[in-house]
Amino acid sequence: MGQDVEELRHDIERRREDLGATVDAIGDRISPGRIITRRRNRMSEGWQSLKDRVMGTMSDTVSSGGDSASNVVGSVKDHVGPEAIRQQAVGSPLGVGVVAFGIGFIVAAVLPPSEAEASAAEKVKEKAQPITGELAAAGKEIAGSVKEHAAEAGQDLKEHASQAASEVKSTASDEASSMSDDAKQARDQVQQTRSS
Repeated sequence: MGQDVEELRHDIERRREDLGATVDAIGDRISPGRIITRRRNRMSEGWQSLKDRVMGTMSDTVSSGGDSASNVVGSVKDHVGPEAIRQQAVGSPLGVGVVAFGIGFIVAAVLPPSEAEASAAEKVKEKAQPITGELAAAGKEIAGSVKEHAAEAGQDLKEHASQAASEVKSTASDEASSMSDDAKQARDQVQQTRSS
């Protein structure tokens, strides 16, 4: 019976320690600070996973570098686990940029401008007013200049075309006259040969 009592005491102490560890684990599990920490870690891991799927992972780029690369990959396997290593990135950074731009555009369209933004926009508009007048005047001046140069170029083109047409007409007339003269001479020679 003496040994049974000792065994019972050891058994009770062991169960108390187990029960204490269980109570500590339950207390840790239901602690508000620990709950928030776990949720924050889960959210952070979710964002990281999403980013890795879209943008790619470091293991995609660590394909060269010899021993140091294999050490890095081995370390990542040890810390992250086999499931995380099996996930491969199939991302498109350009696609992410387009999506981020779209989200930013939507948020900007939905949210009304703040007083500071409205004030800044008004100041920019006031300062830009004299510049817009100058730009409009410069634009009209450039348009007038371009129109004037285009008219001059059109007139020059018309004159050159007229000269070219008269030259072609003159050349064609000369050639026609020359051909007519040649034909007349050939006919005269044919008639002389027949008469002889």
